[in-house]
Amino acid sequence: MYRDMTRGGITRSLLLFALPMMAGSLLQQLYNVADTLIVGRALGRDALAAVGSAFTLMTFLTSIFLGLAMGAGALFAICIGRGDMASLRRAAALALCLIGAVTAVLTGLVYALLSPVLRFLQIPEALLGDMGGYLRIIFAGLTATFLYNYFACLLRSAGNSAAPLWFLGGAALLNVGLDLLFVLVCRWGVSGVAAATVIAQYTAGLGLAVYALRRCRELLPRREDFRFDRRTLRELLDLSLLTCVQQSAMNFGILLVQRLVDSFGPVVMAAFAAAVKIDAFAYLPVQDFGNAFSTFAAQNYGAGQPERLRQGLRHATAVSAAFSCAVAALVVLFARPLMGLFVQAGETEVIAAGVLYLRIEGAFYAGIGCLFLLYGFYRAVQRPGMSVVLTVISLGTRVALAYLLSATPLGVTGIWLSVPIGWALADAIGIGYYLKKSACKNDEAMVR
Repeated sequence: MYRDMTRGGITRSLLLFALPMMAGSLLQQLYNVADTLIVGRALGRDALAAVGSAFTLMTFLTSIFLGLAMGAGALFAICIGRGDMASLRRAAALALCLIGAVTAVLTGLVYALLSPVLRFLQIPEALLGDMGGYLRIIFAGLTATFLYNYFACLLRSAGNSAAPLWFLGGAALLNVGLDLLFVLVCRWGVSGVAAATVIAQYTAGLGLAVYALRRCRELLPRREDFRFDRRTLRELLDLSLLTCVQQSAMNFGILLVQRLVDSFGPVVMAAFAAAVKIDAFAYLPVQDFGNAFSTFAAQNYGAGQPERLRQGLRHATAVSAAFSCAVAALVVLFARPLMGLFVQAGETEVIAAGVLYLRIEGAFYAGIGCLFLLYGFYRAVQRPGMSVVLTVISLGTRVALAYLLSATPLGVTGIWLSVPIGWALADAIGIGYYLKKSACKNDEAMVR
């Protein structure tokens, strides 16, 4: 099912498109939540710390080609808004070659450089065995993640957000079942957790690829589309590379924070591993709402409808703010029982550290919700450089303050406080830039 978002009710259109994406991301988190639950409960604190640190590294690596796919998706949606299907197919061909090549190179590099990376992350000696074993298996899933995200971005650009949801949902259920089998029955430890995740990833990636080949051939490149096209390549690179830089910078900043967290030892590492899962689960819906809004904005930008785009931004801001505030209240109020889901009751230090993180960060979810909308907007109107600027401001502030404040009597609390400060600063600059451009009588470039 495809959805034309250049006409009809704005809020309704946004929500109908966004809801499957939100549901899909929540299901995707089941990969990680299931891993964390089973590891924390069945394998203990050290295994939880190892898997949590590995997850941060994997998030950084996958963000590289995820950013490329998101940038390509914005170009796809612009082409659809213009009604130019020939350009869409050429862009899809070039994106497939580009992202596929990057994935292949990245896979080779991570296997070759695993040991130096683990040393850089300051992983405690006791955790090196578990984390190394986990990563050697999980890296095999990079190709599957590439396949899923490429085809998901292509389908979503045409307004089809339902198909990626179904395949991701099936894979999430499979992952949970295999986690239980490999860890509790087969006793494979963290290697079993990694194997379950990789199998589920290939189920989703290959399944969605087959679906697209059979049901959505009009979106897919034909043989003649696999040729050099300077104009299309330039448009693709302008959006994809900068979006890739934005996503990578964001997750590299998180990786540097993870390095700092690791230096505080297994208790803080385990608390951070569990709390981050809860955190991501809480604000993922607004992240996907921002991505859905980006498709809406790109289609209307391509169709030359600046007023509908402005109205969409206002509606999207109201929806995101309302949802963020509701989720923030729930996380702040129920932080302790949420941590108790992932950590054994006797690990009181781990639970206390995680609760502090959730209450500080959770209170400011509206900040990250606004930032995701700004990322999506600037990507859609072909100003991905502004998304990079906002990411650098947000993460740069977060990393700098984390290292500065953690060296004060605040300790770990300083790391947690740095997050909402970074969000607030980036939001202020992103909104200020938009208002400045909108106030210029002769400057309609923002939405034209």
